[in-house]
Amino acid sequence: MPVRKPSWCLWLAVAAVCPAQTTPEQVRATLAAPLQSPDVVAHQLRRFLIAKAPQLPAPSSAAEWTERARQLRRRVLDDIAFHGWPRPWIESPPRFEAAGEATAGTGYRLRRFRYEIVPGFWSTAVLYEPEKMADKVPAILNVNGHVGPPGKAVEYKQKRAITQARHGILALSLEWIGMGELSQPENRHWFGGHLDLAGSNALGLFYLAMRRGLDFLAADPRVDRARLGVTGLSGGGWQTIVLSALDERVTAAAPVAGYSAFVSRVERPADTGDIEQNATDLLTVADYPHLTALRAPRPTLLIYNAEDDCCFRAPLVKPYIFDAVRPFFRLYGAEDRFGWHENTDPSTHNYELDNRLHAYRFFASHLAVPSLKEEPPIPAAEILTPQQLAAGVPAGNLTILGLARKLATGIERRAPARERLGEVVRYRQTAVERAWPQHNTKNKGLETRAYRFDFANGLSATGVWLHAIEAPQAASATIILNDKGKQEAASLASSRVNRGEQVLAADLLFTGDASPVKPDPLGYAQMIAAVGDRPLGLEAAQLIALAEWLRNSGATGVRVETSGIRSQLTALVAVALAPRLFGEIVTRDGMTSLQYLLDKPVPYEEKPDLFCLDLYKEFDIGGLVALAAPARVTSE
Repeated sequence: MPVRKPSWCLWLAVAAVCPAQTTPEQVRATLAAPLQSPDVVAHQLRRFLIAKAPQLPAPSSAAEWTERARQLRRRVLDDIAFHGWPRPWIESPPRFEAAGEATAGTGYRLRRFRYEIVPGFWSTAVLYEPEKMADKVPAILNVNGHVGPPGKAVEYKQKRAITQARHGILALSLEWIGMGELSQPENRHWFGGHLDLAGSNALGLFYLAMRRGLDFLAADPRVDRARLGVTGLSGGGWQTIVLSALDERVTAAAPVAGYSAFVSRVERPADTGDIEQNATDLLTVADYPHLTALRAPRPTLLIYNAEDDCCFRAPLVKPYIFDAVRPFFRLYGAEDRFGWHENTDPSTHNYELDNRLHAYRFFASHLAVPSLKEEPPIPAAEILTPQQLAAGVPAGNLTILGLARKLATGIERRAPARERLGEVVRYRQTAVERAWPQHNTKNKGLETRAYRFDFANGLSATGVWLHAIEAPQAASATIILNDKGKQEAASLASSRVNRGEQVLAADLLFTGDASPVKPDPLGYAQMIAAVGDRPLGLEAAQLIALAEWLRNSGATGVRVETSGIRSQLTALVAVALAPRLFGEIVTRDGMTSLQYLLDKPVPYEEKPDLFCLDLYKEFDIGGLVALAAPARVTSE
């Protein structure tokens, strides 16, 4: 027998039913239940990424590959590395300034320099010169990795440069951004995301920093430009392959434990590396096997460590970057110029004596320095401290973050356009392919059903659908997003249900139980951007698909409420892309401008999906709000 309801429970102009009076505590228990394992999310992301792994071409002749290589170099530089960078900065000659007097060593002398990477951003270098030089000598650029405060003064690098100079080679040792004299907090490499946001691909800064060193050596009248080499460990190995692949002035290259193929990084995401190594959109043009193949037929020695305690273990990366690339050298009859050395002493992440000896012998052969076979003892007094090798940078020297802020001040935006927003966030429509019910409740006037949503692109989200038991099936719906996960949405979800609405408290990609844990979202977000997608675009597509699912399930209208800046930006982008799908968006704890990400600054590591290439260059919060019309946007 139906229960009589008091008149004060009547819904005006809706139905004679009484909305449930839920409590946040009642709702919180339902929202807190995990709906998906982080391992499932990681597996989906790996399958999504591996399907986008660039494949090496199979050229039939040296001539064919030579032409293809020329095109690849141009595209990587012009379309990727130099995206958004002023042409005068790219084309300017090297600007090096001597810092102090030369210091004599046994059979060599060293000179300290500071040099300008881009206007206002200086780095430092040390040039090791042979005591006696012939008319034209070979030169080697020694780039550096993640060595922290020692920077260019790290012992193995000093020994390498000293040995090169003792054998008649001009050896230039560069400081690396974020290390040594450039170890300021705002030079952490993750601030490359802020460069992307302001419209300049982070790879460009790192490329110019190393290319300036090559420019300097090539411009030295004492240098034989037909005998230029590059080598370095870890981040220095990455720099070595990138510079030597893209700049044909490099005769011989010996990267050490510095990179792997994209497939390797998907297989073992702990090998992902930093943001510059996973440059936005790089993999739409070339992967690291491609860059290695661009070395053909120039002499190249790949050195890796068998039990590397950092990354890129030799046996695991060799099939993709050596075995797969050998046919390219074979096209030129130059297989003998492509070498591999697997270090087993000490076998860890190193450029110690065994690796140095193999590099010396490689350069001895290919730079015509027959004496460079061993490393004679170097007096301890000649291994200098960071302070002794310091060249100094100008007061007020820019940092990565400072440069991003400087670039942002010059932004001049056009009127916001929906089509362009879709291009910037790489929006690709998807749909809920299947909603998998996980559990349900039905008591005290509240009905809930928890889902894992599988999308047509192979990724997933989770959510809990809540409504009053007696609510009309055609009630309007509110999607709730919270940066801390749906379990933090209990109070808001309870309030909306008590208004008679349907509620979907959702965790989109990289939030709550739609996020991987080991490794965390950082590595995956970088790889998604590198293959040409954007985490922000994927998240917005999921939100749009969930709104369509609710509409198809009978909801009369869909609105969104968010808490936090990640959820805010995702929702604004989604509503701007599909404004007629949503009636309203309410944001809490949001930001009034994307400038906030630069000013605070918000760490890229914590919220990588916010740092979308060109987003702030072309759009700000106000522009997104304008595109959201006729949907109503309010902030609380």
